[in-house]
Amino acid sequence: MSPTLEIHPRMRRTRRPGMVDRLADLAVTALIDEVTLTPKPGLVDIRSRGSHRDLDWSLMCHSARTLRPTFAALADAGLGSGENPELRETIGAIGREGEAAMLEATGGVNTHRGAIWALGLLVTAAAMAPADRTPSRVASRAGALARQPDRHAPGVTGNKGEQACRSYGVGGARGQAQAGFPHVVHVALPILRRSRASGDAEDAARLNALLGVMAELDDTCVLSRGGPAALASVQAGARGVLASGGAGTRAGRGALHALERELVARNVSPGGAADLLAATLFLDRFEAQDPIQQREN
Repeated sequence: MSPTLEIHPRMRRTRRPGMVDRLADLAVTALIDEVTLTPKPGLVDIRSRGSHRDLDWSLMCHSARTLRPTFAALADAGLGSGENPELRETIGAIGREGEAAMLEATGGVNTHRGAIWALGLLVTAAAMAPADRTPSRVASRAGALARQPDRHAPGVTGNKGEQACRSYGVGGARGQAQAGFPHVVHVALPILRRSRASGDAEDAARLNALLGVMAELDDTCVLSRGGPAALASVQAGARGVLASGGAGTRAGRGALHALERELVARNVSPGGAADLLAATLFLDRFEAQDPIQQREN
């Protein structure tokens, strides 16, 4: 499937290119930046498949570009809208269509299901009030949307994350969104910005943000592959890297490589944390942008 394929009438609305295209570009860039960040323990990056046999960097980038029309449609739906069930149902339908496009483009491989949910909500929330770019307020609007009912959403999807939520009593991606993305706003973004301020290179700052999320998140991707023992190992390992000085130090890098070897040996991957890192990068860059003009170009 071409990355510019339009897959549904909702994705063929008359768009405001300055705003909608910019938000879509930010979302795709966040996904590509996340997968390119190296080295990530257990996750796909530019030099490794991590703990995945069916994923690689090229496929993840192709998937991200395929999702651009989805993010544009979500931004278009959010323009000037309020938090209401109609908007929630509209973006739910767009998200499901985007997921179908992703699966077609990847030959049935789930590359970005969680990211469609998280970034889709944030893109819509950003478009609702594009002059209000504070991450906490964008995330709050996204949380309010996530809490709205969607009559057309399937009651049971059978997804591994959903099964892990039921098996282990955790909130998963849905709970994270409905709470306003606390691991993004209160964990990842502060670590990212503190690391930059301390002089860390950008990749090290982003890795530290990822590790901060890994240290606290009840990651359903980890739980679905390895259960609570694997999750405890991921969280302890991430805390250990940060306690060693983080990815910007020699000791921290050594601890990071040791964690990577452990996660690959366990065949676990913190995919939920990776989705939240992409959300973090989106909000960070959105806040830093010049205000998006609300008039059509």
